[in-house]
Amino acid sequence: MKSAPRRFAALCVALASMLVLSACTVPFLPTPTAKPSTSTVDPSIAASAPKGLEKFYSQAVEWSSCENGLQCGKVQVPLDYANPGSEEITLSVIKLTSTGNKQGSILVNPGGPGGSGVDFVRDAGNTLLTEKLKANYDVVGFDPRGVGRSAPVTCMTDAERDAAREKVFRKNTDEGLAAALAFNKSFADQCSQQTGAVLGHIDTVSAAKDLDVLRAVVNDAKLNYLGFSYGTFLGSTYASLFPDNVGRLVLDGAVDPSISNEELTAGQARAFERAIRTYVASCQEQNSCPLSGSVDNGVQEIRDLINAVDQNPQTAKDGRLVTSNDFVNGLILPLYNDQSWPALTQALDSAFSGDVSQMMRLADLGADREPNGTYSSNSAFAFQAINCLDYPMVTDTAGMRAEEVRLMQDSPTFGSFFAYGGVNCKDWPYKNTRTPAPVEYNGSAPIVVVGTTGDPATPLEWSESLRKQLENASLVTWDGEGHTAYGRSNSCVSTAVDDYFVDGKLPQDGLKC
Repeated sequence: MKSAPRRFAALCVALASMLVLSACTVPFLPTPTAKPSTSTVDPSIAASAPKGLEKFYSQAVEWSSCENGLQCGKVQVPLDYANPGSEEITLSVIKLTSTGNKQGSILVNPGGPGGSGVDFVRDAGNTLLTEKLKANYDVVGFDPRGVGRSAPVTCMTDAERDAAREKVFRKNTDEGLAAALAFNKSFADQCSQQTGAVLGHIDTVSAAKDLDVLRAVVNDAKLNYLGFSYGTFLGSTYASLFPDNVGRLVLDGAVDPSISNEELTAGQARAFERAIRTYVASCQEQNSCPLSGSVDNGVQEIRDLINAVDQNPQTAKDGRLVTSNDFVNGLILPLYNDQSWPALTQALDSAFSGDVSQMMRLADLGADREPNGTYSSNSAFAFQAINCLDYPMVTDTAGMRAEEVRLMQDSPTFGSFFAYGGVNCKDWPYKNTRTPAPVEYNGSAPIVVVGTTGDPATPLEWSESLRKQLENASLVTWDGEGHTAYGRSNSCVSTAVDDYFVDGKLPQDGLKC
């Protein structure tokens, strides 16, 4: 999914929202303790490799012990699938071993684009996933190409990232737009110089082809997969490319692959506007809420606060400048999980009193910035790089100005912050490789799509649309607030998903939870 508007740092999507504002990533320190084990691929599975890719599908993975009792390994894939005999890149993978009668592996993607599946399984695998699922499957996380430890997109030092976050461009003026374009061109040049050729090959189609290699090397004839948010886009792309290899796929918090970048942005703008109103209504039921009057009044007080910070950026207790960009980033992050709403209430209460430090801390969590000033992921860089390859963007001035007007109508609170996404990709060194279109899936295995009624990042209508496009699918809907459902909703959702994965029982299409 587009985990956040283009102007924002990439939020850690499912990981941040499900862990209730715990840090998205922590330093990863492999600690080999035992003799590595090597897994070899069943010859019948390796034989299914597309022509020219045989060595990748038949490679043996050496698994060694790493943090939290997990197993870590490396998998080689081609840099360019059109020329698989040339350069290769390495994908990092991690495995939570089945605790019972293993019937295969489930590969997982937490979202983004830019979310680390290695971090997700390491940090949340034991707590987020049910015992039933962990007993019957190895759970395998991976960093997609360009992300984390898998040929990562590299652009800036930590100090440069801090400095970039303090910049404010008035893009609704010709001077401000020109400055923003110049900054983004310089940024794109940095990314190209520091990352190299991989920057042109981190599109979702290439990542989906990696997913089929991973399926083979974990020794599964069919892919079993759990994808959240953007991970649903990766999963539906896989289904369209490898329909005969689909096993049991669950796509939670779906992205609609048929709509344009501008339609995605508009959908998110409307959904986040609904979410802030729902939050305000809930907040005003609490004695501790700093928002007064009606819901309309409370939302307007938040808008006034954003405008005040925009006109006069404030300083956090650690001395850093807090602009309206970071303030809105901090405001948006807790909307991914209603369990985080109390943290938002505290941050707003402090901000109304003149202290924006808590809001900055929320923004830091979204940006994967640790209290010591280091950034624990490259998610923001990967987010932009992957989107620029996956989507054509409106980049002309008139088109971007018109989009801003529409977004302000869709979302008076956030619309201006969602606008001008085309600036990020106008001078990107690689042009988009994909045109949005409905997914085409003709496989015999049914797929499960999960949507949430109050999802601010992937609105329910996207899940409904994806289910129709897949045709051979079942839609489960959770009546709740926040982004995605499995692992943070209720037993109705978890039972439906677990019974599908473990017993092959397809949930009733249209099931309401």
